Amino acid sequence: MMCRAPSAVQPATAKTQYIADQVRSQLEEKENKKFPVFKAVSFKSQVVVGTNYFIKVHVSDEDFVYLRVFKSLPHENKPLTLSNYQTNKAKHDELSYF
Repeated sequence: MMCRAPSAVQPATAKTQYIADQVRSQLEEKENKKFPVFKAVSFKSQVVVGTNYFIKVHVSDEDFVYLRVFKSLPHENKPLTLSNYQTNKAKHDELSYF
C-alpha cells in the first residue's frame, strides 16, 4: 500500500464529528482541561497503513485545535488514536500536515 498526500480540505461531516468525539477525552487528558465546545469544522484525510484524519475543531470563542487522528485498518480492530494535536489555532489558520 502506498502512502498518499493528504486530501484537500473538506467541510466536516457527521463522521468527522464522530471521529473527533472519540478522541476528545484523550485531548482533554493531555491538556488537563475540559473544552466547553467541541465542533469539527473541516478536515483532511491521508491514506497510510490505515487513515490519518487532520481535523480542525472549534473549542471555544475564537479558539481552535487541530487533531491528527489515526484509524487503523478494519481487521486490526483498534480504537481511534490521537496521534498529535496543535492548540492556539485561529479560524483563518490553514489546516496542514503536522
